[in-house]
Amino acid sequence: MGCSDKTLAFYRSMLSHYNAPVNYAKATQRTIERFLNNIPASNNNLSTRHAYYRTLEAFHNWLQLEFGMENPTTGLQAPILSKPVLPTLTDKQVLMLIEKSESTRDKAILALFTESGLRLSELAAIEPQHINWENRTIRVFGKGRKEAYAPFGQLTEQHLKEWLTKYKPTGNVWGITKWGIVLMLRRLESKTRLPCNPHTFRHTFACLLRKAGVDSMTIKDLGRWESLEMVQRYTKSVTFQDSLKFYKSPLR
Repeated sequence: MGCSDKTLAFYRSMLSHYNAPVNYAKATQRTIERFLNNIPASNNNLSTRHAYYRTLEAFHNWLQLEFGMENPTTGLQAPILSKPVLPTLTDKQVLMLIEKSESTRDKAILALFTESGLRLSELAAIEPQHINWENRTIRVFGKGRKEAYAPFGQLTEQHLKEWLTKYKPTGNVWGITKWGIVLMLRRLESKTRLPCNPHTFRHTFACLLRKAGVDSMTIKDLGRWESLEMVQRYTKSVTFQDSLKFYKSPLR
């Protein structure tokens, strides 16, 4: 169904703990609720409950679609989770991180993360032929190997072109793997004491666009999210005052 290897591994791990106590072929809404409620309700385990709920919902939806089995998750309420504000950076903090980066390559990576909202796997796999300099887009392969396009801006173009004049790639444009990128970000985080990981930059991409007045649907499309709910979660730190700057009276 287009699931990535990581998603399948996640489902397999979760379902291995589910079938023994429940027996999926005879599962009912009551037995699933009992299974979920047997997970201790500490703050940490609330997210585990929700992970099981999402897995079981996907699994039983698949059983219904493929084999016509009755779906016991229909109408089942999801566990209620708190929704923390995810860490993001300001534009000034991003520019400071770029300034303190050790190389042109690292500056290009940080700028691209922020201007495109790319996931780590997407950014690490970029090859020269994927870049369209004319309209500043990059062809990427996201979750489930789905082909898509990501935008980038002038700052990325500046640093990336400078990097590519020095480095002639035969594979990806960086010359390091995704774990090399992670190590670079960890060094920068240790040096600056600012959150510095791929997820933070993806959150920052969404928040900076939202603060600039870009609507959530457009952000969803630019960041290749599957739902508006994810965009709203990522942009929770955007305040009323941020949005008020773009208010126009509906009456003229």
